[in-house]
Amino acid sequence: MDQNYFYLITIQYLGFRYHGWQKQPNLKTVHLVIDKTLNYVFDGNRKFKSLAVGRTDAMVSANETAFELFMEDPISDFDAFLEQFNYYLPQDVRALSMKEVDRNFNVIQNAKLKEYVYLFAHGQKSHPFCASIMTTFRDVLDIELMKKGAKLYEGTHNFRAFCSRVSENGLYNRTVMSCGLIENNMFAASFFPEESYLFKVKGEGFGYNQIRGMMGTLVKLGKNELTLDDIAKSLLPDSTEVMEYIAPASGLILNSVEFD
Repeated sequence: MDQNYFYLITIQYLGFRYHGWQKQPNLKTVHLVIDKTLNYVFDGNRKFKSLAVGRTDAMVSANETAFELFMEDPISDFDAFLEQFNYYLPQDVRALSMKEVDRNFNVIQNAKLKEYVYLFAHGQKSHPFCASIMTTFRDVLDIELMKKGAKLYEGTHNFRAFCSRVSENGLYNRTVMSCGLIENNMFAASFFPEESYLFKVKGEGFGYNQIRGMMGTLVKLGKNELTLDDIAKSLLPDSTEVMEYIAPASGLILNSVEFD
C-alpha cells in the first residue's frame, strides 16, 4: 500500500483477557481487536497498517501507550474518528488521543522513555476483583528493605540475571533512569486492600521479562530469601547469576511512553 498519511494514536487497555499485543493464530490479542475495529470503522474499504510502540505480554496492561496508523487517505476529523473508534472498541480498550506525524516519524525509534509500574499488595488474600490488575503476594514482605533494593537498580547495569530467553547476542547492559517502590497513589477501587504499592521503573528499553524479574527479585528480598548484597552482585558486568523468580504478569502496567 502507498503510505501517504501517518497518525500517532495513544491508547490504554486492561490486558487481563488478552494474550499480549502481538497477533497470534487463534488467540485474542490487543493488536487483533484494534485492527478489527479499524477495519469496521473504515467499512473494510480503506487500506491501513498499524504498528505499536512495543509489545506487551499476555495479561500485561497499559495505562498509556501508542501505535502508529499508516493510511493511503487522510482522516479529516480526529474527534469524529476517535468517537467512532471508541464506540466499537471492546470495553477494556480505549483510544485517548491522536495527532498527525510526518513520514520520518518512527513509533519505535522515536520512543525515548518508557515507564512501567507494578501494582501489588502483600500479606493477605485480596478481593478476587483485584486479580485483573494487581498481584497479591500472600507472604508478609519487608517493604522497607524492598525500597532499598529497588534503588540498587538505578543506573547502568548488566540486567542479564533478570531477563528470560537469554541469548549470547542479547542487549543486557541497560540504563534505568529512575526506580523506586512507593505506596500506591495512582490506582484506587473500593475492593482494593487498605494498603497497596507500586514498583516504578523508567528507562529507554528493557529486556524480555526484565521488570517482572526485577520485581520477583524484590519479592524474594522482602521474604528474606535474598540480601541486598545478592542483588548488587547480580548487577555486576561479569555476573552469571540467574534470578529465577518472575513476578506474575497481571500486576505489570506500561504507564507511559515519552517520544522525541
